[in-house]
Amino acid sequence: MRNLLPLISSHPGGRSSLTCRFRCGDACFKETPNTSDNEYAGDIIARAVSRRSMMRAAAVVTVAAAAGTAALTGPNAPQAEAVALAGHGHEPPRKPAPSGARGLRFSPVAPNKNDKVTIPDGYSQNVVIRWGEPILRGAPAFNPDKQSAKAQAGQFGYNNDFLSLLPLRGERGRQVLVANHEYTDEILMFRGYDPANPTREQVEIAWAAHGLSVVVVQEEHRTGKLGPVSRHPLNRRLTATSEFRVTGPAAGSPLLRTSADRTGRKVLGTLNNCAGGTTPWGTTLHGEENFNQYFANGNTDMHKRYGIGTGATERKWERFDRRFDLAKEPNEANRFGWVVELDPYDPDSTPRKRTALGRFKHEAAQPRLTSDGRPVVYMGDDEKFDYLYKFVSSKRMKKGTSRAAREHNLTLLDEGTLYVAKLTGDSPAAEIDGTGKLPTDGEFDGSGVWIPLATGTTSHVPGMTADEVYVYTRLAGDKVGATKMDRPEDVEPSPRTGRVYVALTNNSDRGKEGKAGADEANPRNANKHGQILELAENWDDPAGDGFAWRLFLVAGDPDDPATYFSGFPKESVSPISCPDNVAFDDHGNLWISTDGNQLGSHDGLFGVATHGDRRGELKQFLTVPTGAETCGPVIQDRRVLVAVQHPGEVDGASVEKPASIWPDGPGKIVRPSVVAVWRKDGRDIGV
Repeated sequence: MRNLLPLISSHPGGRSSLTCRFRCGDACFKETPNTSDNEYAGDIIARAVSRRSMMRAAAVVTVAAAAGTAALTGPNAPQAEAVALAGHGHEPPRKPAPSGARGLRFSPVAPNKNDKVTIPDGYSQNVVIRWGEPILRGAPAFNPDKQSAKAQAGQFGYNNDFLSLLPLRGERGRQVLVANHEYTDEILMFRGYDPANPTREQVEIAWAAHGLSVVVVQEEHRTGKLGPVSRHPLNRRLTATSEFRVTGPAAGSPLLRTSADRTGRKVLGTLNNCAGGTTPWGTTLHGEENFNQYFANGNTDMHKRYGIGTGATERKWERFDRRFDLAKEPNEANRFGWVVELDPYDPDSTPRKRTALGRFKHEAAQPRLTSDGRPVVYMGDDEKFDYLYKFVSSKRMKKGTSRAAREHNLTLLDEGTLYVAKLTGDSPAAEIDGTGKLPTDGEFDGSGVWIPLATGTTSHVPGMTADEVYVYTRLAGDKVGATKMDRPEDVEPSPRTGRVYVALTNNSDRGKEGKAGADEANPRNANKHGQILELAENWDDPAGDGFAWRLFLVAGDPDDPATYFSGFPKESVSPISCPDNVAFDDHGNLWISTDGNQLGSHDGLFGVATHGDRRGELKQFLTVPTGAETCGPVIQDRRVLVAVQHPGEVDGASVEKPASIWPDGPGKIVRPSVVAVWRKDGRDIGV
């Protein structure tokens, strides 16, 4: 047996302190915002619901999902239920078939610290678009020494994260690329940057570098190479000063009104957009995550619950716009932390902040449809000890691309019910000792309920109005006893089975004095590596209020006993740490990008089989350059896209002293970029 891989950083999550300063406002070094004493185990559920009946229903769903079918009903259901319960327990290691899982037939990339995007043998890559490349008419070519806010507002933004590729009818070989721009790192953007005294010009450039980009991309004939089509009519930039509409049940609430917007319905800008989602009706969803760090002088308990500090901010924006000073505009922060919906096919449309989906640190938002066509959106709140949510719309999607259908579908996320998750393990508490040791039944698993928080203008939380539930959603989760999770980030339903996969990145505070201890869904104290949770809705009904769950992966070094890969032989998997964004390919494989790898390698992108004899087989597809995080990703039949975020973001680095030479080589400024990867022979990825 080889030695355990070394940890690469003592900093929480494996990231540099420079990244934590600019991405999340040093959240890891501050008091955890969730100080509630809501119950951690399943006592609430045990008192309210018959656990046996819930598990029997959910077990049927598990069998159905494993077979790739709908939930079993009718006369065969009891038999299937008995089989499911009889087979419940440890999955013995399986001997893999020689061919490998379809879609994952590539030679895995070994852990490495290469200052480049490292890909498998037989594959090629190109940089699709870089920070600063012009995409709007009149925007100049990028010049790091002649930046301006006007130029940046027409150029591709900084620190690309979520990506979506949408079809473009009538234009052969072209697609619409939508990208989030999560945050700016001024130390790596500007020569001679003084963090204590930023200039107005630097601040206005940073405002323009945040937000979203829409850019049409063209495929090169006979390869997978993509490049931007500059000045295309659909190309668009949305920044920290663009206009956004507030919609849904909390729109117009006094909690959202400011001196500049007495209606509570119009917001300037979107901030810290992390991951997102693509809807079945052709729009994109964008999660506003660490918005708290942009606001100074927080002075209420609610500001504290959302991680807003009491003093000045890192970027000092409050010096140049009063709305970032909560002593002057106490409600401005309430206008951020939402899911934004964008219509990328309408460059004149105003994006909408959907209040019905709640306000917290949204990592992502990915819908699936119920059997009658209503969207259900799953969401994670990316903070230690915060919660997993879902929204169930009360409206059905209209099919087609007519104007009437599109207008109707743009209202789907304004009416419905918002829920938070409560999970219960099925093993004795004494068997969950915080080490990650499997309980005697061989799996970390159990059942759960979705607790309703609000429906329209009706609150289901005692002591809170509906407006308060939507604006202070974290407090609503506290009050109803939601399960404290290990940083729930991206949440994706499988298009093949309906199972929902939740990336839980890490939680170095789990089990510390005064903090929540290990539970079956979060089984390791001082959790450095994270896990992937698999959830099956009862009767495969995404609108239902109960589910079964189990841990699909417990990440880390495969030689560590506290890791688990769904029973697949651990000597045959790649090491993985800190899962973050996830996506599916057409074969049903889950692709996982990492953020903060703690195992002696740069972050990367991994594919893992979710069903069949090779379930749990995990292979690394690529790694990213020094200091970078793997974001995106988009998995197409013949192409993989990733957003390479914050390359070179290493402690001590600056424009004058770069820690990376990617993507353009020595002497060039380091630039976050989007990368495409394809097979040299033109065939499908991994087959």
